[in-house]
Amino acid sequence: QVQLVESGGGLVQPGGSLRLSCAPSRTIFNVNAMGWYRQTPGNERELVATITSGGTTNYADSVKGRFTISRDNAKNTVYLQMNTLKPEDTAVYYCNFRREGVFSFNYWGQGTQVTVSS
Repeated sequence: QVQLVESGGGLVQPGGSLRLSCAPSRTIFNVNAMGWYRQTPGNERELVATITSGGTTNYADSVKGRFTISRDNAKNTVYLQMNTLKPEDTAVYYCNFRREGVFSFNYWGQGTQVTVSS
């Protein structure tokens, strides 16, 4: 069973920056899409950003212009650069690796806490 391991979360002041990383416990081939999602208590998990194998990105409106998703296919790693953080960005952030088709999979990380507070 593959595990996705996230790192980079923590406590930051409003206006600050954090960079999240996510890599699998073993190499996974042909990942169609990598993404970041977040969840706060009592709410559903919501999309933050995704990136396809071809580099096409998609962002939630609330993070456009502040967050940047990127991937390193050679390292099988996805990143989320978060700038100009706001208190409302406080959440548990989860990474996701997905492949569609015959040999499909949908892996999730264990989550990393991001807290934006002064």
